[in-house]
Amino acid sequence: MRREISVLVPTPAYSRLTGPLTYETQEDLQPGCLVRVPLGQRDTLGLVWPQAPEQPATSAHALKAIHSVLHGIPPLSAHWLKLIDFAAHYYQRSAGEFAMACLPPSLRDMTALQFERKLSRLKPLAPVSAEKALQPPLTPEQTQVLAQLAQHSGPFLLHGNTGSGKTEVYLRRAARMLEDTPQAQVLLLVPEINLTPQLEARVRQRFAHLGETAIVAMHSAMTPAQRLNSWLAAHLGTARIVLGTRLAVLASMPELKLIVVDEEHDPSYKQQEGARYSARDLAVYRGQLEGAQVLLGSATPSLESWHHSRAAVEGQPAPRYTRLSMPSRVGDGALPMLRRVDMNNQPRKTLLSAPLLAAMRERLGRQEQVLVLLNRRGYAPVLHCAECGWKSECPHCSAYRVFHKGDRTLRCHHCSLTQAVPRACPACGNQDIGVLGHGTEKVEESLAELLADVKRPDGSPLRVARIDADSTRLKGELVKQLAQVHDGEVDILVGTQMVAKGHDFRRVSLVVALNPDGALFSADFRAPERLFSLLLQAAGRAGRDAQLGAAQGCEMWVQTFHPTHPVFEFLKRHDFAGFAAQQLLEREQAGLPPFSFQALLRAEARTQQAAQDFLNAAKALGEARLPADAGGLSVYPAVPMSMQRVANVERAQMLVESPSRKYLQQFLAAWQDDLQQLRTQHKAVLRWAIDVDPLAI
Repeated sequence: MRREISVLVPTPAYSRLTGPLTYETQEDLQPGCLVRVPLGQRDTLGLVWPQAPEQPATSAHALKAIHSVLHGIPPLSAHWLKLIDFAAHYYQRSAGEFAMACLPPSLRDMTALQFERKLSRLKPLAPVSAEKALQPPLTPEQTQVLAQLAQHSGPFLLHGNTGSGKTEVYLRRAARMLEDTPQAQVLLLVPEINLTPQLEARVRQRFAHLGETAIVAMHSAMTPAQRLNSWLAAHLGTARIVLGTRLAVLASMPELKLIVVDEEHDPSYKQQEGARYSARDLAVYRGQLEGAQVLLGSATPSLESWHHSRAAVEGQPAPRYTRLSMPSRVGDGALPMLRRVDMNNQPRKTLLSAPLLAAMRERLGRQEQVLVLLNRRGYAPVLHCAECGWKSECPHCSAYRVFHKGDRTLRCHHCSLTQAVPRACPACGNQDIGVLGHGTEKVEESLAELLADVKRPDGSPLRVARIDADSTRLKGELVKQLAQVHDGEVDILVGTQMVAKGHDFRRVSLVVALNPDGALFSADFRAPERLFSLLLQAAGRAGRDAQLGAAQGCEMWVQTFHPTHPVFEFLKRHDFAGFAAQQLLEREQAGLPPFSFQALLRAEARTQQAAQDFLNAAKALGEARLPADAGGLSVYPAVPMSMQRVANVERAQMLVESPSRKYLQQFLAAWQDDLQQLRTQHKAVLRWAIDVDPLAI
């Protein structure tokens, strides 16, 4: 019997094919089934979509038949389909594009026969062992938080200082959920891949009794085959615990009962390409949709989450989250003392001040470890000729090529252009080319030279190691280097923000922050929040061993040209609440998020003029659509992006802002038709995209 079905296919928002397409089939297929369908001249994966009740019948001769059905697994759940539908509408993408991006890449390319063979090779569920791992004793604060989690539904914001034992709370709550419901599933989200192996090892040790196949990871560093295996395990219910980065929030988990978002403040939870979704916000929505408990955790919560968990005030909207607090460290470990070095009083071009070097010598003499934070990789950010003023600009981007001394290259961190360092200035021939600024490579080299007289107990030189995106490029290198730090083989660790959060370095007693001033006066209103969070998280790496902290104390040193800046005053007191209150007051007065809602329309073209012409035309059409009761919605003029040119593509953006999320969403939805029509008129525009709730403007 011939039937008509609606099928989502991977079509981008600007293609005008934003909704499901109609196909015919002889089978009775439920919404959520995966099928192979013809689309133009190719065969593609499709998702059977719920048919709209008012959808008119289609002429039989106009329909194409589906090619095949991927049998062997249950359809994706109605809750999952609603999640995709909501996310696509909210983030202004086509539902088909969003749905296909949530599925494993290899699944999108599989034929029905290949999929059948794949299912036949899946490992059976390992038997559950009765023996459980030993659990450490709980602190009174952890006990109180777990009691609140058991009594209320949430969502919750757990504000716990670094070292207060948030991970133990996550594991205890997960264990309770898994014990209470035989088929329950738990989702643990972490912001970055480099945090996953460490947490995965701890989760596998704690839940070893569930069997090896009951715990899976999901992140972009996995091979396509690994990602497909993890996705199938989660969808079929054999995976009881899924540990992953932001893409895991959209995994199919039919028995989901608990979602944990660790380091919920981290901007890595916001996707910056394609469908620009926030995994943290979708986690909260998914919890409400599926009746799963949601727990957001951080030592430095985002100001949005902090505001949403404020105390209830009569006459104001009720808070969205319940705030839980764990201010004390496990074992009564002390928080580090902040010391500021005023670089205005240091000799010009000083990289490491004399007082700081003395403090490092003292710590290293006691066989303690030092962590040095510099959020800039490479040897130096700019190569410079003093004779003619030439700088190592990238010919394809609005950025400088960074000097990497290890392989003697100039490398653009935006378009990846890599060239050998010139023997002489390309502009004037001067052979004396110098460097401006410093990166992690230069700090690593300088520390080895400045502290060459300090020896390890066996008489060998100090070991200075570096962890950044360059040193950990090879597979397995990050895990190897972190193991060396934990085993005490490293005395000084130099790194970018990769080492500032989530790591439990037991012997670190001194943390150093070099050159953090760049964010103090940024045009981005979120810059102070990000800086405070980074520094407080980095400070939390010191003194995690309570005995070490009690015996010697732990410190964080900050070298700055602005030692009296309010950010450092709050940091000295470890006063996140005070910092948040001050920042939220400023944002409320300025009408900035979370007291308003924003979206960016971005355009890319071969010329900046073409990109801005498209945006300004869109602005004119958009403002013509604004009703009289638009609720204060504003469309600002087009401007170049801060990184204006990348890989010879010019980029511009335009801000849309409203005090009402509802009005903003209505405007963006109506605006889509205008943007699609404008694209046909502005041929020079390569692509455009809407970014809802942007984190960088």
